[in-house]
Amino acid sequence: MTAPYGFGATRRLAVVCCVLAGTICLSGFEPVLDRRAIEQAIFLGQSRFDAERARFHNGYRLVVARPPVDWIDVITPFYRVALAAEAKARLGDRVFGQREANAALGAAPNLIELVVELTFHPLNNYVGVPAYVMTLNRGQEKPIAAQSTKRYPRFGPRTEAGGMPALPNPNAAPILGNGQPMLGGTLVVQFAADAIDAKGRYDLVMTDGGKEIVRTGVDFGRMR
Repeated sequence: MTAPYGFGATRRLAVVCCVLAGTICLSGFEPVLDRRAIEQAIFLGQSRFDAERARFHNGYRLVVARPPVDWIDVITPFYRVALAAEAKARLGDRVFGQREANAALGAAPNLIELVVELTFHPLNNYVGVPAYVMTLNRGQEKPIAAQSTKRYPRFGPRTEAGGMPALPNPNAAPILGNGQPMLGGTLVVQFAADAIDAKGRYDLVMTDGGKEIVRTGVDFGRMR
Protein backbone atom coordinates (compact mmCIF):
# COMPACT_ATOMS: atom_id res chain seq x y z
CA MET A 1 0.00 0.00 0.00
CA THR A 2 1.29 3.44 -0.89
CA ALA A 3 1.89 5.71 2.08
CA PRO A 4 -0.50 8.69 2.31
CA TYR A 5 0.81 12.00 0.96
CA GLY A 6 2.90 13.80 3.55
CA PHE A 7 3.64 10.70 5.59
CA GLY A 8 7.37 10.88 4.87
CA ALA A 9 7.59 14.52 5.93
CA THR A 10 5.60 13.77 9.08
CA ARG A 11 7.94 10.92 9.95
CA ARG A 12 11.03 13.08 9.40
CA LEU A 13 9.54 15.78 11.62
CA ALA A 14 8.91 13.19 14.33
CA VAL A 15 12.54 12.09 14.12
CA VAL A 16 13.74 15.71 14.38
CA CYS A 17 11.52 16.26 17.44
CA CYS A 18 12.85 13.06 19.01
CA VAL A 19 16.46 14.14 18.51
CA LEU A 20 15.66 17.60 19.83
CA ALA A 21 14.06 16.09 22.92
CA GLY A 22 17.26 14.17 23.57
CA THR A 23 19.33 17.28 22.91
CA ILE A 24 17.62 19.50 25.47
CA CYS A 25 17.40 16.93 28.27
CA LEU A 26 19.48 17.55 31.37
CA SER A 27 22.48 15.52 30.29
CA GLY A 28 25.17 18.17 29.85
CA PHE A 29 27.43 18.82 26.91
CA GLU A 30 29.78 16.17 25.56
CA PRO A 31 33.46 17.21 25.44
CA VAL A 32 34.13 14.29 23.07
CA LEU A 33 31.54 13.15 20.52
CA ASP A 34 31.03 9.53 19.56
CA ARG A 35 29.85 8.49 16.11
CA ARG A 36 26.16 8.50 17.07
CA ALA A 37 26.37 12.01 18.51
CA ILE A 38 28.07 13.28 15.35
CA GLU A 39 25.35 11.70 13.20
CA GLN A 40 22.64 13.35 15.29
CA ALA A 41 24.36 16.74 15.09
CA ILE A 42 24.57 16.45 11.29
CA PHE A 43 20.92 15.39 11.13
CA LEU A 44 19.84 18.47 13.07
CA GLY A 45 22.05 20.82 11.08
CA GLN A 46 20.65 19.55 7.80
CA SER A 47 17.01 19.43 8.90
CA ARG A 48 14.61 21.05 6.43
CA PHE A 49 12.21 22.02 9.24
CA ASP A 50 13.01 25.68 9.89
CA ALA A 51 10.89 25.99 13.04
CA GLU A 52 12.53 23.02 14.75
CA ARG A 53 16.00 24.13 13.68
CA ALA A 54 15.30 27.62 15.09
CA ARG A 55 14.21 25.99 18.37
CA PHE A 56 17.48 24.07 18.42
CA HIS A 57 19.53 27.27 17.94
CA ASN A 58 17.61 29.04 20.70
CA GLY A 59 18.81 26.46 23.21
CA TYR A 60 22.37 27.70 22.77
CA ARG A 61 21.65 31.44 22.78
CA LEU A 62 21.70 33.53 25.95
CA VAL A 63 19.76 36.74 25.34
CA VAL A 64 21.42 39.32 27.60
CA ALA A 65 20.17 42.69 26.27
CA ARG A 66 22.33 44.68 28.69
CA PRO A 67 24.75 47.11 27.05
CA PRO A 68 27.13 46.42 25.53
CA VAL A 69 26.10 42.73 25.25
CA ASP A 70 23.18 41.79 23.02
CA TRP A 71 23.45 38.01 23.24
CA ILE A 72 25.91 35.18 23.71
CA ASP A 73 25.98 31.98 21.65
CA VAL A 74 27.48 28.95 23.43
CA ILE A 75 29.29 26.69 20.96
CA THR A 76 29.72 23.17 22.32
CA PRO A 77 31.35 20.42 20.21
CA PHE A 78 27.91 19.00 19.34
CA TYR A 79 26.59 22.41 18.34
CA ARG A 80 29.75 23.13 16.31
CA VAL A 81 29.15 20.08 14.11
CA ALA A 82 25.48 21.01 13.65
CA LEU A 83 26.45 24.56 12.66
CA ALA A 84 29.01 23.34 10.15
CA ALA A 85 26.50 20.92 8.61
CA GLU A 86 23.87 23.65 8.38
CA ALA A 87 26.28 26.17 6.86
CA LYS A 88 27.18 23.70 4.12
CA ALA A 89 23.53 22.79 3.50
CA ARG A 90 22.67 26.47 3.07
CA LEU A 91 25.13 26.50 0.16
CA GLY A 92 23.24 23.63 -1.42
CA ASP A 93 25.78 20.96 -0.45
CA ARG A 94 24.45 18.21 1.80
CA VAL A 95 27.52 15.99 1.55
CA PHE A 96 28.63 16.09 5.17
CA GLY A 97 29.98 13.10 7.04
CA GLN A 98 32.47 12.05 9.69
CA ARG A 99 35.42 13.59 7.85
CA GLU A 100 33.75 17.00 7.64
CA ALA A 101 32.60 16.76 11.25
CA ASN A 102 36.13 15.97 12.43
CA ALA A 103 37.43 18.95 10.47
CA ALA A 104 34.88 21.21 12.18
CA LEU A 105 35.84 19.85 15.60
CA GLY A 106 39.52 20.25 14.77
CA ALA A 107 39.02 24.00 14.40
CA ALA A 108 38.47 24.19 18.18
CA PRO A 109 39.57 20.89 19.76
CA ASN A 110 38.24 20.24 23.28
CA LEU A 111 37.01 23.81 23.57
CA ILE A 112 33.80 25.58 24.48
CA GLU A 113 33.46 28.87 22.61
CA LEU A 114 31.34 31.86 23.55
CA VAL A 115 30.41 34.14 20.66
CA VAL A 116 29.51 37.46 22.28
CA GLU A 117 27.63 40.00 20.16
CA LEU A 118 28.16 43.63 21.17
CA THR A 119 26.54 46.94 20.31
CA PHE A 120 28.18 50.23 21.28
CA HIS A 121 26.75 53.70 21.75
CA PRO A 122 26.80 55.38 18.29
CA LEU A 123 28.83 58.29 19.69
CA ASN A 124 31.59 56.06 21.10
CA ASN A 125 35.20 56.98 20.44
CA TYR A 126 36.62 53.44 20.43
CA VAL A 127 39.51 52.69 18.09
CA GLY A 128 39.09 48.97 18.66
CA VAL A 129 36.91 46.51 20.53
CA PRO A 130 37.54 47.13 24.25
CA ALA A 131 39.66 44.60 26.12
CA TYR A 132 36.70 42.99 27.90
CA VAL A 133 37.53 39.91 29.98
CA MET A 134 35.11 37.02 30.46
CA THR A 135 35.23 34.37 33.16
CA LEU A 136 33.01 31.50 34.27
CA ASN A 137 32.13 31.84 37.96
CA ARG A 138 30.43 29.40 40.32
CA GLY A 139 29.96 29.99 44.01
CA GLN A 140 33.18 30.17 45.95
CA GLU A 141 35.17 28.28 43.33
CA LYS A 142 38.06 29.96 41.58
CA PRO A 143 36.76 31.63 38.38
CA ILE A 144 37.62 29.80 35.18
CA ALA A 145 39.70 32.03 32.93
CA ALA A 146 39.43 31.97 29.16
CA GLN A 147 42.20 30.36 27.14
CA SER A 148 41.94 33.02 24.48
CA THR A 149 39.78 35.95 23.39
CA LYS A 150 39.55 37.24 19.83
CA ARG A 151 37.96 40.62 19.08
CA TYR A 152 36.31 41.58 15.79
CA PRO A 153 34.97 45.12 15.20
CA ARG A 154 31.70 45.80 13.36
CA PHE A 155 31.34 49.04 11.41
CA GLY A 156 28.13 48.32 9.52
CA PRO A 157 24.76 46.81 10.41
CA ARG A 158 24.78 43.31 11.85
CA THR A 159 23.87 40.52 9.46
CA GLU A 160 22.62 37.15 10.61
CA ALA A 161 21.13 34.15 8.81
CA GLY A 162 17.95 32.97 10.49
CA GLY A 163 19.24 33.03 14.04
CA MET A 164 22.27 30.96 13.16
CA PRO A 165 25.46 32.26 14.81
CA ALA A 166 27.89 33.87 12.40
CA LEU A 167 31.35 32.69 13.44
CA PRO A 168 34.03 35.18 12.36
CA ASN A 169 36.67 33.88 9.98
CA PRO A 170 40.06 34.25 11.73
CA ASN A 171 41.83 34.06 8.35
CA ALA A 172 39.84 36.88 6.77
CA ALA A 173 41.46 40.21 5.94
CA PRO A 174 41.32 42.84 8.71
CA ILE A 175 38.05 44.75 8.86
CA LEU A 176 38.47 48.44 8.12
CA GLY A 177 35.99 51.13 9.06
CA ASN A 178 36.85 53.57 6.27
CA GLY A 179 36.09 56.46 8.57
CA GLN A 180 32.79 55.02 9.85
CA PRO A 181 32.18 54.72 13.60
CA MET A 182 32.48 51.29 15.14
CA LEU A 183 28.89 50.28 15.91
CA GLY A 184 29.64 47.03 17.66
CA GLY A 185 31.75 43.93 17.59
CA THR A 186 32.08 40.24 18.33
CA LEU A 187 34.13 38.46 20.95
CA VAL A 188 35.06 34.82 20.45
CA VAL A 189 36.05 33.53 23.87
CA GLN A 190 37.48 30.03 24.26
CA PHE A 191 37.43 27.90 27.42
CA ALA A 192 38.93 24.44 27.94
CA ALA A 193 36.00 22.00 27.93
CA ASP A 194 37.57 19.78 30.60
CA ALA A 195 37.75 22.74 33.01
CA ILE A 196 33.95 23.07 32.98
CA ASP A 197 31.40 20.90 34.77
CA ALA A 198 29.38 19.60 31.80
CA LYS A 199 26.20 19.64 33.91
CA GLY A 200 27.03 22.75 35.88
CA ARG A 201 25.45 26.18 36.17
CA TYR A 202 27.77 29.17 36.02
CA ASP A 203 27.71 32.93 35.89
CA LEU A 204 29.29 34.42 32.81
CA VAL A 205 30.98 37.58 34.05
CA MET A 206 32.34 40.31 31.77
CA THR A 207 34.70 42.88 33.24
CA ASP A 208 36.30 46.00 31.85
CA GLY A 209 39.50 47.04 33.60
CA GLY A 210 38.55 44.83 36.55
CA LYS A 211 35.07 46.34 36.87
CA GLU A 212 32.11 44.00 36.39
CA ILE A 213 29.79 45.30 33.67
CA VAL A 214 27.66 42.27 32.73
CA ARG A 215 26.72 39.04 34.51
CA THR A 216 24.39 36.38 33.15
CA GLY A 217 23.74 32.72 33.92
CA VAL A 218 24.48 29.70 31.74
CA ASP A 219 23.28 26.16 32.43
CA PHE A 220 25.51 23.71 30.57
CA GLY A 221 23.28 20.88 31.76
CA ARG A 222 20.63 22.07 29.30
CA MET A 223 22.98 21.89 26.35
CA ARG A 224 24.60 19.08 24.49
